[in-house]
Amino acid sequence: MLWWILSSHLLWVIVILFGVLKIYVKLTTGVCRSRRRLEGKTAIVTGANTGIGKETARDLAQRGAKVILACRDVDKGKTACEEIIASTGNSNVVVRHLNLSSLASVRKFANDIIKSESHLEILVNNAGAAGMGNKKTSDNLQIGMQVNHFGPFLLTCLLTGLLKRSAPSRIVVVSSMAYKYARFDLDNLNSEKWFADTQVYCYSKLANVLMANELARRLKDTGVTVNSLHPGVVATEFLRRLPSLIRPIPENIINIFCKNPWEGAQTSVYLAVSDEVEGVTGKYFSDCKEASMSRTAMDEGIAKKLWEMSERLVGLKQEEMDL
Repeated sequence: MLWWILSSHLLWVIVILFGVLKIYVKLTTGVCRSRRRLEGKTAIVTGANTGIGKETARDLAQRGAKVILACRDVDKGKTACEEIIASTGNSNVVVRHLNLSSLASVRKFANDIIKSESHLEILVNNAGAAGMGNKKTSDNLQIGMQVNHFGPFLLTCLLTGLLKRSAPSRIVVVSSMAYKYARFDLDNLNSEKWFADTQVYCYSKLANVLMANELARRLKDTGVTVNSLHPGVVATEFLRRLPSLIRPIPENIINIFCKNPWEGAQTSVYLAVSDEVEGVTGKYFSDCKEASMSRTAMDEGIAKKLWEMSERLVGLKQEEMDL
């Protein structure tokens, strides 16, 4: 009897604690309050067929921008495009194929954009993945690092000239607070010495922040700003590649206690449109406000070396970029 009473009380304590956590998440979630319109502006959002990317694209479309959904799965991209057009009334939303695990695809996408678009004011590097395993792409790059870092790095470099010609313009890089848990080793950038799935993700997210900071320095006084962000822990399809036996546990926790995709997109939207961050560059944000960075993330020497190594690994030629 005593055991049953104690168990019941413990259950209620757990329920109450979970409820408090849920309320705390909702109360502390940042929301973009900007009413800025974007008619006449063009934006690209990668990974825009689902989750945070889709909600970011929807918001930019709602503001009147031409929005290009850069998606690996074109069919899912078309479905998302139709939904965004229907919900916003903005028919100037299009889908373009982009497979970040192929540098050839990144180059083709960027070249097509440069040929077809006279201006580009917003680039949101949103696409990312986890749990992709220890395998190399056709470019001989570790697949998780390529999708999360090398692909976005190349894409951003290739589009920088167009962004500069369209200034003032903004580059938004979706990272994660997980970057703070990276076991940093530039000699293992491409999993040359050892591999761990969680570390590839953390390492790639650190690379996102370092890349954003270094690019911000290289684009100083050009009218192009570059900032990175932590979207929060968001209930999306992000965990779909985890083994089916363990996936339900983190999925259920995320679905109950964490942000929904609309909430997760708010900081991306904030950095893309808010007047409060006009001219602000090389910073890291969370919940629509600036957040502190780790010592490693702020290390200019490490960022420069990462940039040079990334240039070499993606085969970036001088004539391909305008920095």
